[in-house]
Amino acid sequence: MAVQTVAADSTTPDAAEKTGGSPFDLGAAVALSCRECGTRTPLGPSFVCLECFGPLEVAYELPTGDPEGLRKRIEAGPASMWRYAPLLPVPADVADKPNLNPGFTQLVKADRLAAELGVTGGLYVKDDSGNPTHSFKDRPVAIALEAARAFGLTTLSCSSTGNLAGAVGAAASRAGLRSCVFIPDGLEQSKVVMAAVYGGELVAINGTYDDVNRFCSELIGDPLGEGWGFTNVNLRPFYAEGSKSLAYEICEQLGWRLPDQIVIPVASGCQLVKIDKGLRELIRLGLVEDRPFRIFAAQAEGCSPVSRAFKEGTDAVRPVKKPDTIAKSLAIGDPADGPYVIDICRRTGGAVEDVDDAQIVDAIQLLARTEGVFAETAGGVTLGVTRKLIEAGALDPTLTTVVLNTGDGLKTLDAVAPTARPTALIRPSLDAFRAAGLA
Repeated sequence: MAVQTVAADSTTPDAAEKTGGSPFDLGAAVALSCRECGTRTPLGPSFVCLECFGPLEVAYELPTGDPEGLRKRIEAGPASMWRYAPLLPVPADVADKPNLNPGFTQLVKADRLAAELGVTGGLYVKDDSGNPTHSFKDRPVAIALEAARAFGLTTLSCSSTGNLAGAVGAAASRAGLRSCVFIPDGLEQSKVVMAAVYGGELVAINGTYDDVNRFCSELIGDPLGEGWGFTNVNLRPFYAEGSKSLAYEICEQLGWRLPDQIVIPVASGCQLVKIDKGLRELIRLGLVEDRPFRIFAAQAEGCSPVSRAFKEGTDAVRPVKKPDTIAKSLAIGDPADGPYVIDICRRTGGAVEDVDDAQIVDAIQLLARTEGVFAETAGGVTLGVTRKLIEAGALDPTLTTVVLNTGDGLKTLDAVAPTARPTALIRPSLDAFRAAGLA
């Protein structure tokens, strides 16, 4: 099969000429490339361009020239994200190593939900609550783990709003590495418990997620951080690539075709950016037909700096100092990829919208009632924004639409507990049941 080098953020082969061999076995990955200036950096635990301080991304030498053969190879692969190993920065034998094998979660055809929302073109929910730790974070962590192994790092770490902490703890435990994760105090108790149960160190910091992230950036530059792999700091270029697998799976599960519209929750914005990258890679590789698709971003009103910037018509994303929303997993006040989210939504003809806490809860209940999918608050944000976009005429109900649910509602029970109560309390008798009007 012929090969062609494809840069991390380029659509032309010339922009990603291979700079030489790498001592690390990370599959098709050949270098790190600056998203802003294109400067190449050898593969390693690095995340900032030393020329312009722009973010680094993985550049590849991807297989081209035989899309049908590649498609068959993928379809014959394991029922996990490792079926796409040829398109990810991982060794070819990754599925044989001790890891959580995340991915290939359900794409739920949501006909009852579509009827409620007036969608006639086909509505799907990509339900990533089926991952090993019940959130999409298992995907990027799995990639970061392979990078940590390749670079000889011994401690897996992160700054987290909850889901990532649990995913890192579980992945490190499975792989036999030490973990030490950092969270802001005040997270949902269920997420705290899930992050702590795997036996690694869990450190709560008095402050917001952005405070925690700044602390981790300081720690990585200190001798104390030697040998540490921070999934969303020094391993971020690799970690981020895990979200591409969502794009691959959605298209394969749709019969190797692009969705017309996709709605994605935004915290840092990394997931949306990488899904867009994954869709464009599939087009370049000839695995799907090249046709237009629209990407929409969803935020919670209490932490919506990207939505605000989009509506103001600017690329300048002003940080939110004190996020205030029940969607704590999306409460990143200074989203690193915010400007890129805005650019992608504009380029594809999408939009960025937000919903308040009441709309989030209502959307969680709507999805559970119609499709039996219990979403965490981030999923409520995504569906709430989807409904709002349909009502505003911004999202076309006659087109195939995919909505992401990125986590399990069992992690955010407090959000729905006030309204999810017993219908009635009765004595154990048929007369009491009849009297309650339930017969």
